Amino acid sequence: MSCLVLFYNSAFGDYPKVSRFASVPEVEFTTDRARLREADAVVFHLPEAHHIRDAVKYPGQLWVGWSMESRANTRVRAETAAMAAFDFHMGFDRNSDVWCPYLPQLDEWRAAMAAPRDSVSETVPAVLFQSANSDRCGRDPYLTELMTHLPFHSYGRFLNNRTLEGPDAGTPSKLAVLRRYRFTLAFENSMEPDYVTEKFFQPLLVGSVPVYRGAPNIADFAPGADSFIDAGQLTPRELAQRLQQLDDDDAAYARLHAWRSGPLPDGFVALLQPIRVPLFERLALLVRERLVERGTRPEGRPTLPFGWRGWADTKSRPARAALRKALKSIAGLSPR
Repeated sequence: MSCLVLFYNSAFGDYPKVSRFASVPEVEFTTDRARLREADAVVFHLPEAHHIRDAVKYPGQLWVGWSMESRANTRVRAETAAMAAFDFHMGFDRNSDVWCPYLPQLDEWRAAMAAPRDSVSETVPAVLFQSANSDRCGRDPYLTELMTHLPFHSYGRFLNNRTLEGPDAGTPSKLAVLRRYRFTLAFENSMEPDYVTEKFFQPLLVGSVPVYRGAPNIADFAPGADSFIDAGQLTPRELAQRLQQLDDDDAAYARLHAWRSGPLPDGFVALLQPIRVPLFERLALLVRERLVERGTRPEGRPTLPFGWRGWADTKSRPARAALRKALKSIAGLSPR
């Protein structure tokens, strides 16, 4: 059974490159919103939910809510009525219908284990890359106090005291800098189970030890029990003392890299198995499976899940007029 999957809105200005998915059997991907009516599944990027207020849902369509951001930074996910419009969720949560974590692939971990670790050259023990002003868990004051107890270099806009040498090539430039430090301060902008971003994984891949503050179940995402420093239960002063001790003790520091000698824990390898299949290929397979189960697409009038809620929240005359116009327009549309 062939089906059409539409990306309704962009992800922070960029749409997935649909040409990458041309090889998925019997599934077509598009970013052309003019094809909304014929789409079997519609993917919405939830962190920019203000763009989807007037989305019309046709009978039988499968709506997919997609978010790689925490709930603290995606308020629509906390609105039960709004989320009820979605048939599938695609996100970092391990209970998502389509799981899309920030986890690197198995071959990247194996390459990291085999890579030499002789690039540490900086005189201070730790480095920070942070520019976003989003802070839902007190990381900014924590880091500000930490800097009074422990010297570290900051390349982002926050607490900036270093600049990149040469042109900024994005992630490659960042990784080249991380290699030069024993520790990388990896502080999430919010704390939520399973919300583990590249802040944690990038240092591990290049030979630095992440000093992590974020997801309470971070140990589930680590390639080894002693592969990182958990700052979640430490005060800034205590963390500074811990890092200074490790920086002065080569043997103790070396134990933080023992996982690189392998093998990777079975549980960690199992964690990586679901992401071996590309994200949108997994989505396509799920959509096609549901369409086969459903059979013929039902007929009926389309609905306006978010528009109704948005307009109904106000009693202004223009809003009521807009509501009447929208409902009249929808009533005149024929089902597929």
